[in-house]
Amino acid sequence: MMAANQLRAFLEHGNIRNSVNFPAIELDRTTDYRITIANRNEPGTLSHILTLIGDAGLNVADLLNKSVGDIAYNIIDLDEVPRQTLLEEIRGLEGVINLRLIEGAPQ
Repeated sequence: MMAANQLRAFLEHGNIRNSVNFPAIELDRTTDYRITIANRNEPGTLSHILTLIGDAGLNVADLLNKSVGDIAYNIIDLDEVPRQTLLEEIRGLEGVINLRLIEGAPQ
């Protein structure tokens, strides 16, 4: 049952618990739009991501960044839905491994 709850928390909210390769990270949902980003843990990567979000005119409502070794994981809640072009720009940044958009009302 614990594994099922952890999988559900990841799929529905992007939260990670008890992972070997990723940091434990959990952020309560505050908006309908959340992006999760796994990236190489290198200086400037998060700054580039946040600059793209700001340049797109979006407000970051909440943010949590954690890292383990060479991997960082970010949970970013946005006030508005991000455009597909923004998501593609972020995916194209050097060091970004994966990006996922999670939509829907916080529960």
